[in-house]
Formats: sequence, C-alpha cells, structure tokens
Amino acid sequence: MAMGTRKKRQRQEELWYGGELPTAPGHPFYKRLNEVLDNAGFDAFCETNCAGFNHKNLGRPSLPPGQYFRVMMIGFFEGLDSERGIAWRLADSLTLRQFLSIGLDENTPDHVTISRTRRLIDGETHQRIFTWVLERLVQAGLIKGKTIGVDSTTLEANAAMKSIVRRDTGESYMAYLQRLAEAEGIEAPDAAALLRMDRKRKKKTSNEDWKSPIDQEAEITKLKDGRTAMAYKAENAVDMETGAIVAVTTHGGAAADTATVQETVVEAAIAVAGLIAEKTSEGEYPVHPDGVEEVVADKGYHSNDVALGFAELEVRTYIAEPDRGQRN
Repeated sequence: MAMGTRKKRQRQEELWYGGELPTAPGHPFYKRLNEVLDNAGFDAFCETNCAGFNHKNLGRPSLPPGQYFRVMMIGFFEGLDSERGIAWRLADSLTLRQFLSIGLDENTPDHVTISRTRRLIDGETHQRIFTWVLERLVQAGLIKGKTIGVDSTTLEANAAMKSIVRRDTGESYMAYLQRLAEAEGIEAPDAAALLRMDRKRKKKTSNEDWKSPIDQEAEITKLKDGRTAMAYKAENAVDMETGAIVAVTTHGGAAADTATVQETVVEAAIAVAGLIAEKTSEGEYPVHPDGVEEVVADKGYHSNDVALGFAELEVRTYIAEPDRGQRN
C-alpha cells in the first residue's frame, strides 16, 4: 500500500465552475484543532515517522499519515468504536471533510482503507505519534501528572462467536455439540436441534477451552447489553486535573480490572516521567516533578492485592470499596 503526503493533497482552484459549490461553516473545535496541528508541524512529523511504510509502486493508495491520524482522532472525539462507523461518519459530514481536506468531488476513506492503513503502521509508530501529542499538551500546560484516574471499556472484537473452535481439538462449536449429543444418545438431526440442546446446558463456553481462529487474543466476554461476544478491554489512564489521556492499555475482554490496573498505571507513570523536562511556552515546567503519586478508580478496581501493590510502588490510592458485607 502506497502512502502519500498532505502537501500533495493541496489543490488548486478549478478552471471552470458550473455554479457555486456548497460549503459548511465548519465546527469551531475542528477548525481550531487543525490550526494547532498545522502550527505544530503535525503532518510533517507523521510523514517523517511513517516514511518507512511507504512504497511508490505497489498496492492501492492509502491515506496520508497526517490524514489517517486525524481519522483516528475523529473516532475518539465522535465516540465511534469501529472503522465502519468512522467511515460512515466521514461520508456524512461536510465539517469532517474540511478537517481532513477532502473535496466534495472526492470520496471519503472507506473502512477497508482505514483498516489497511492502521495495519500498515506498526504499534511503535502509533506510540511515537501519541507521545508527540502528549508533548504538545505539556507545552500548553494541560498535563500535571500527579493524580491519575483509571477506567476501562469493553470493545467488541472483529471476530464472531460462531467461528470459535476448541483449543484442544480444533473442532467447531457445532461439531462439539454434535459430539456431545451422540455421547448422550440425543437425536439432533440439524443445527436447530443442537442449539435447543445447548440452551439447556448449564456450563457452556470459557476462554480456557475456546478461542477465535481469526483473532486469538480476543476473549469471550459478556457485554453490558447482555450479549456474549469476542471482545477486548481498553483501559485509560487520565490526568485528573486536566482530563488528558496519558496512557492506554489493551487486554482480553474477560480480564478483571483488578488484574490490569497496575500495568496501566505503570504505563502512565512512564509516560509522565518522560514529560517532566518539557516546558510550556512561558518556560514553566507544568508536570509534577515527582511523577504519579495518586490513583483514583471506581469500586470495580478494589481489592487488597491492588491496594498492597500500589503501596509497594509508593502510590496513594482512592478506590471506592464495594459493600461486601461484614468481613472477618
């Protein structure tokens, strides 16, 4: 896949006009964001760091790096958790076309192009772009780093439950049900009969026994709407004074909050430590010189092991304790 640059996308005025083209006033937030990114040299930084992924002759054209990372920002700002959803939103908004410098006579990126570009750029490069954004936030005085809040969300994976296979035998779920029916002497001539039998079973699927052959890191998870699906958990560490996200970690969807919180806080502490020497435009050092000292989380993160683990790291915790009844 070949990658371009934003400079090549600068377009000259058309020679002939059939009439006045419609324009949108643009959203003040996105207009201001583009000004900030342009003044800081965002596109040049992205293109330099992504130069190794470029090939001039092979593959379908991908997105210019600066445009791709803007697309990712749109997904975050608009609360879209799928590339398909982002693509639909881009195609529907004149404001987002302006933000991405896409003309009315051009197609917006489809979900395949977004996905292929994301897979083309490795994780280390994504992290460098994220660190660059953190440095700009520090220069604006928007990261303090002393108190970190942690929370997580479950994201459905791009893998279907119907495709899961047994870890030990590799057989599909329907083949497994057929084997159970034969072992118990139950007549199940078709898939509908097998599923009726399955609904009567108490213990069904677990991550110890089943996996997705498409995405083996995704885990079987019960979502908030009651559905069971292959999923991941994304955990965010946020500067409590400013709301800036300083670290993000991903885990299997079934991972408990108490099992992942320390890793996320350590990632946040490393990010904050790397920003302590950054100054604002006024020459001040806004980041707390001693780094992360406090962690705030909801009751899902409460356990004795979590509290003791952070005590060993000399980090104070503010975690609500759930009502577990009288303790001995």
